[in-house]
Amino acid sequence: MKKNFRDEAWLEQSIIVLNGIGEKMLERFAKRSLLTLNDLLFHLPIRYQDKTRVVPISSLRIGDSALLTGELTQCKTHFARRAVLSCEISDGSGVVSLRFFHFNKQQVAGLTRALEQGKWLKCFGEIKRGRQSLEITHPEYRIIDQHQPIQVDETLTPIYPTTEGLSQLALRNAIGQVIEHLKSQIEPQEVQQGKACKERPCKEQVCDFLPLSIRQELQLPSLLQALIYLHAPPPDCPVFELVEGNDPYRQRLVFEELLAHQLSMKRAYQRQAQQYAYPLSLASKQSGQQQYSTQFLEQLPFKLTPAQSRVVAEIAADVSQSHPMQRLIQGDVGSGKTVVAALAALYAIENGFQAALMAPTELLAEQHRDNFQQWLEPMGLSVAWLSGKSKIKQRREALKCIADGTAQMIIGTHALFQAEVTFHHLGLVIIDEQHRFGVHQRLALLQKGQELQPNKELQLNKESQPGKAFYPHQLIMTATPIPRTLAMTAYADLDCSIIDELPPGRTPVETVVLGEQRRDDILQRVHQACLNGRQAYWVCTLIEESEVLQCQAAEQTYELLCSQLPDISIGLVHGRMKGDEKKAVMRSFKQGDILLLIATTVIEVGVDVPNASLMIIENAERLGLSQLHQLRGRVGRGSQSSACVLMYGSPLSKNGKARLMTLRETNDGFEVARKDLALRGPGEVLGTRQTGLAEMKIADIVRDQHLIPGINEVAQRIINDYPEAVDPLINRWIGKNRDYQNV
Repeated sequence: MKKNFRDEAWLEQSIIVLNGIGEKMLERFAKRSLLTLNDLLFHLPIRYQDKTRVVPISSLRIGDSALLTGELTQCKTHFARRAVLSCEISDGSGVVSLRFFHFNKQQVAGLTRALEQGKWLKCFGEIKRGRQSLEITHPEYRIIDQHQPIQVDETLTPIYPTTEGLSQLALRNAIGQVIEHLKSQIEPQEVQQGKACKERPCKEQVCDFLPLSIRQELQLPSLLQALIYLHAPPPDCPVFELVEGNDPYRQRLVFEELLAHQLSMKRAYQRQAQQYAYPLSLASKQSGQQQYSTQFLEQLPFKLTPAQSRVVAEIAADVSQSHPMQRLIQGDVGSGKTVVAALAALYAIENGFQAALMAPTELLAEQHRDNFQQWLEPMGLSVAWLSGKSKIKQRREALKCIADGTAQMIIGTHALFQAEVTFHHLGLVIIDEQHRFGVHQRLALLQKGQELQPNKELQLNKESQPGKAFYPHQLIMTATPIPRTLAMTAYADLDCSIIDELPPGRTPVETVVLGEQRRDDILQRVHQACLNGRQAYWVCTLIEESEVLQCQAAEQTYELLCSQLPDISIGLVHGRMKGDEKKAVMRSFKQGDILLLIATTVIEVGVDVPNASLMIIENAERLGLSQLHQLRGRVGRGSQSSACVLMYGSPLSKNGKARLMTLRETNDGFEVARKDLALRGPGEVLGTRQTGLAEMKIADIVRDQHLIPGINEVAQRIINDYPEAVDPLINRWIGKNRDYQNV
């Protein structure tokens, strides 16, 4: 390393302190976000090459990469469309061809002079099947003296993730300097024999923030030992486990990264618990206020299920506290989450506050508006509506009612968090289908409800202090069930409730998987169902994400089915229709005037038509499991038997078949979510905009989920017994992203 290299805080230094790194090379490393020595240290190999031993040619296998030595027995040059140099080497046990392409005549002449018959080579490359023998294309090679001992590497050769202009040689050289410096801080035999590294001051080596007692209890190698091993594995290491990430050294780093995320979530939970909120009393003593929640329950035509009642009680306990509620409600499609949300909103309203519900799509927000108007307006409560497509006059009226408190319940899309929206007294924020929103959007809505001075009229909390910020309670809902291990990692900053039963009278949906060649049979089934007075959905999908193309496909299908089923009333709804048009179509469908509804995936959530008992999903193989499950949930909401037909196009991929078979075999949303996680990963299941899980450096939430329950316990121990280790662990793995972990 260069002379200005310093031991103190050395990992935070720029990589320019390394030999071979100048300004131009610095720019190339920056493309991979490799700016400091610490970045290099945690830039781990994705695979390895074994140049630690010479392999006899007779034992070579196609597809292997191997180090060979042998005598050049012949060397020929061919000039056709391109220059080709073909050589053969023999080690006495067999022969391998070496082939070099894309040279001009001058380059070939120089290569031919270097590779003369009779010379000995040491070469490395991937073994392929040639015309007459095994061959290696463009091998790494060196002329050697056959009478001298053959030099081989002492460790496996790492192959790193890279980018254009940044070679493996440059990466190995830079990272190698950091590793050599680390090795100089410990006894060599400690690394080779796998012993625990000595405890040393942080300025002398990479800091191991994981407490020694926990490492010893869990039999984890030290961080220093793990890093050295992964960058320079010994020749006898289990390479397959190393690449798959199941070896104890990579798992040591995985453990720490997952631990950092867990600590970040718990720290966020602690911060929320220290914030102020107005407690909401269920038996309000304020004059003039009514117990709307009691009225609401009395007017419902059904009783809450035990699961709904349990979750309502959990919400009631939360909102009675002087810190903001942060609760996630998970419930399968049709489990009654909206009714629970309405009760939570009424707790806020009967205490003199406003409640706001934000939904990700116009259609879902409109469905919520219709439901809440039907429930709340008979009680004399006002429901305001705000969306990006609201007309100017309607928007101005809504903004005025929201600002002066005339509107107690506010429902809308992402328009709710825009700068011009000012709430009077926002006491509760409800976010539906939370994975559709980015973390900044949810944070913006919460901050809109922040009050820097407690309102004297609403000051129910004796602990209220002037100058303190007061935040609204927050209720998050999702109809996408989340596997337990994923929820423990992604939502550790939230209290979780599960509505794990459906209302009585709901019948399981029969799921059928049919190829598109059965289209006529499916049409006949739809026709017969509609003639019998039942209603059906026909959902159109495309590979392209374009909403325009999705809508065009729906329009074409609508025209086709209208001609094929002339005696059936058919409607069309898609995302590019005007709000009034969509509303009119959906109203006609709900009333039974339309028997067959052609739609895009805009009906995925929020549509509730009990008489609809048949769902056709065209090109179902193009959708994810979660989306298919959501669409299937639009039927089975009444007492009659319901069915969902997954129509697929050929050929069907392995993953596509796995998704469709999962839907055919189970109606359990949590089992569907577990399969979805295994097939697509956490970023797709949760939505990449709101979780750091998809950006983990080393951990794989699917592969490493067995670690999560234990990590949850360790995180709490560290918070209780080693609080000084919390911030360093979070900073190492999450850094500046720590403030955006599921607020």
